[in-house]
Amino acid sequence: MSMDRRSLVGWLMAGTVASVGSGLAAIARANGFTMTDAQWRQKLSPEAYYVLRRAGTERPFTSPLLNEHRHGRFACAGCDLPAFDSATKYDSGTGWPSFWEPLRGAVATHTDFEIGYPRTEVHCVRCQGHLGHVFADGPRPTGKRYCMNGVALIFHPGAA
Repeated sequence: MSMDRRSLVGWLMAGTVASVGSGLAAIARANGFTMTDAQWRQKLSPEAYYVLRRAGTERPFTSPLLNEHRHGRFACAGCDLPAFDSATKYDSGTGWPSFWEPLRGAVATHTDFEIGYPRTEVHCVRCQGHLGHVFADGPRPTGKRYCMNGVALIFHPGAA
């Protein structure tokens, strides 16, 4: 069987996505956080399930957290692990809650090819829920824009 270059690249990307997905599940199990798909569906709203468990994206400018400006912490909506402090939130103009830095040890990243070219996906280190993506066009001091889906986060006002 002969394979053209486009088919080969497609197969390689599919294998990478499959291995990353199974690797993330293994990390969640190692962190002691395991839930069945049915449990996730029961716990989360349909929108949060789509984003956190299926790496979806909410529509821009639809999240109430976009205009959340109180002091507090933004946590993973899947497992409530604090991920971002309000002091690092800024208005990126993109339509999604954006931060210039996550809390130490709260998120991990990997490369995804979901739209055909590489992007850096951000996920929760505890439950491995998809939170959004990080880009290198943010403000100082980090130069990063953690562009997060609001339905993947919950806000705890006043949390330190």
